[in-house]
Amino acid sequence: MKKIQILSFFIIVVVFSFIYTGCSARSNIATAKSGAQLWGENCLRCHNTPSPKTFSDAEWDAAVLHMRVRANLTASEATKIVEFLKTAN
Repeated sequence: MKKIQILSFFIIVVVFSFIYTGCSARSNIATAKSGAQLWGENCLRCHNTPSPKTFSDAEWDAAVLHMRVRANLTASEATKIVEFLKTAN
């Protein structure tokens, strides 16, 4: 019984280490990308290519906030996308 508990604990530790490593790797990749790259990869796969001038800065803030949840964007990714759209606006 004790061997099963030790083995179970070991498996849990290994699984969580893989999950943690995968999450940190994704965030490291995302931090290396520009707002334009993130916009192209996340927004343009579902939407037609709107001009950044289509919306005002406030409208882009609201749109990206809404889409952050739907597209599963991190806070850093959403911030970079909004900054790109506002500078191109």
